[in-house]
Amino acid sequence: MRASLIQIGVYDGKGGESIDARRQRVAALVREQAGADLVVLPELWTTGAFAYESFGTEAEPLQGPTYESMAKAASDAGVWLHAGSVPERDPDGLLYNTSLVFSPSGELAASYRKIHRFGFDKGEAVLMSAGADVVTVRLPSTTLGLATCYDLRFPELFRRLVEAGAETLVIPAGWPERRRSHWTLLAQARAVENQSYVLACGTAGTHAGVPQAGHSIVVDPWGEVLAEAGPDEEVLTVEFDPGKVGVTREQFPALKDRVL
Repeated sequence: MRASLIQIGVYDGKGGESIDARRQRVAALVREQAGADLVVLPELWTTGAFAYESFGTEAEPLQGPTYESMAKAASDAGVWLHAGSVPERDPDGLLYNTSLVFSPSGELAASYRKIHRFGFDKGEAVLMSAGADVVTVRLPSTTLGLATCYDLRFPELFRRLVEAGAETLVIPAGWPERRRSHWTLLAQARAVENQSYVLACGTAGTHAGVPQAGHSIVVDPWGEVLAEAGPDEEVLTVEFDPGKVGVTREQFPALKDRVL
């Protein structure tokens, strides 16, 4: 299976670009990945995960302009596309941090509203509503388990995903550079404890004054890093064997020994 993680830069200030221009740029990057089985984008790449003041003004309905742009890009490239996440405004006016997954025909295969919101008493934690559903997506050769950024710190969610059949955990993020060591450590931990692949895609650049970690990473079910990006914009492409999940779980059946 071939996966491409598109670590785009989300910049503010002098180097910024409009959201419409970024959508067009990202759609072009997705189309360039034709031949991949799965393409993954970062969290809140239209606005920036720390650009809290933009969440309300730039929020979209689920089937808004980002949905339309990414559905067409997936169809044009003929790939499964995890389109990262967007600030969604639902019909009741509530905001969610919502991930979208499209099939190679451009159909919406799944959406996931982020369960764990970051910020403690500010930012996303007070502006966004919490999702409640554990979401998996069946691809021809693996089942994806969906999580987003801050979710990575909560292992209970990943256990639920594994119980629902997940074999490949996909985590778009806007992770800050100052906690990059946690990003790598937790990605490997989630892979090892769940005997699953982890595909974690972050952003580059600096937005809302927060330097981003970059360093998107792919980890196998034994915790080995198969590929890791640097700090700047990059498309990280890796080939991996989805069958290794079943082999690992059979050879070292730790998941069968769960008590709690």
